Amino acid sequence: MIVNIFSNFINSDLRTFLAASVYISLSVGTTIHILLHKDDVKSSIGWIALVFLSPFIGTVLYIFLGINRVKRKGARLRKKSILSGKYSYKIMGNIFRDIPVNYKQFITFGYNVYPQHFVFGNSIKPLQNGVEAYPEMIKAIRNAKKEVLISSYIFDCDNETDKFLEAFKTAINNGVAVKVLVDGIGTLKFFHRSIEKKLAKIKGLEYGVFLPPHIPVAMPFVNLRNHRKIMIIDGETAFSGGMNLSKKNVLIDDLENGVLDITFKIKGPVIDQMSEVFEYDWEFATGKKFRSLFKDLTIIETNTIPARIIPDGPDNKNGIIELIVHGAINMAEKKILITTPYFLPENNILIALKMAAMKGVDVEVIVPDKGDHTFINWAIEPNFLRLVESGVKIYRTPRPFDHSKIFIVDDEWIFIGSANWDIRSFKLHFESNVEIFSKNLAKELTDIVEIKKKIAKLTTIQECKNLPFLKRIRNNAYRLLTPYG
Repeated sequence: MIVNIFSNFINSDLRTFLAASVYISLSVGTTIHILLHKDDVKSSIGWIALVFLSPFIGTVLYIFLGINRVKRKGARLRKKSILSGKYSYKIMGNIFRDIPVNYKQFITFGYNVYPQHFVFGNSIKPLQNGVEAYPEMIKAIRNAKKEVLISSYIFDCDNETDKFLEAFKTAINNGVAVKVLVDGIGTLKFFHRSIEKKLAKIKGLEYGVFLPPHIPVAMPFVNLRNHRKIMIIDGETAFSGGMNLSKKNVLIDDLENGVLDITFKIKGPVIDQMSEVFEYDWEFATGKKFRSLFKDLTIIETNTIPARIIPDGPDNKNGIIELIVHGAINMAEKKILITTPYFLPENNILIALKMAAMKGVDVEVIVPDKGDHTFINWAIEPNFLRLVESGVKIYRTPRPFDHSKIFIVDDEWIFIGSANWDIRSFKLHFESNVEIFSKNLAKELTDIVEIKKKIAKLTTIQECKNLPFLKRIRNNAYRLLTPYG
């Protein structure tokens, strides 16, 4: 009996020693990986603390949620670089000749952030809500001659999107190649992508699903979503912005279920750059090589607007869109106008906005008073006081939920697209924005935002300070839950 007790003691001691050894080895190995691959200090400290304070669990969570496997795959696919510079010398010469010095410096900065040139000859028309946008999209699809390319984060299954499916059938019957890319999470409803079944039934249509969540295998990719909205018809007409495909976008008078939004009808050579983004995503999602039928064709210039596509995603180490946003804020001399459904940027952007307001720039931020996720409303509010105290004006629009995304600096520089002002868009999602110089378009968009401001509530310092103590605790707690990489 004594021998058995002694043996059990030795075995218990040995198991403890082995477990401790494995724990230390895993923790040290994970820490080394964090130190080598995480640039953000707060993120690194948080992960290392979790690894050591939560034995084994912290390491498992880091393996599943902290390692960016998309970056590796994306780097391999990026061998066909997304650069369209065939117009570069003529166009850059035109831009540098006519614009202020601060714009010239910003263009140099922007090119160093993402080396893609501006192209002239574009026209860009804003379309508000599905009421304006969907009929034009459907008409373009029905009249397509050879190719329709569509990428949408959300592609709902309802009687409004059925009109798109019918347009696909018409185009295919006319000999058009139709490719549709949907996101694996954005189209997920109750663990079921109903739109996928409908797409599969359309003979001749090709579709792909971006990182479908085969739980638990694909859990690391829950946050790494394709948030882009791109529609290209025959390489001649494109639609891009923040608008998804859903019946909600036509219910503009439904305060609870409706969604207000804006997208843009684009013509001109910048579509060539947009096509490259779609090609990259298609190959990423399906593994099939693809080149648009209309790439590198001679494009008739439709206007004089210079524009370029800025794609971004977790496979880009530096956060391209966030850097462009930060640089544009610093460039501003007169006015900054921001409309976004989610306003949760990191401290560097908040400080830049504060500094802009403090040096006399008119900074206006328009956000929904009540978003589509209650906890997001709570997480947004803690940032308001320090911004308002610095002179930033924050307007909160009433229902329906406004999903519009517009960023204008000094009534000429414009940044539009799929990206929100939050960490998901700046660091975790695949996004696509368009950078534009146009006083006329800036005026048109400013007029649209002014209408939103008329029915909005201006946030005051007193309102922020008078928020009840328990609500302040709740709001700051939810702000800590916003994702970081």
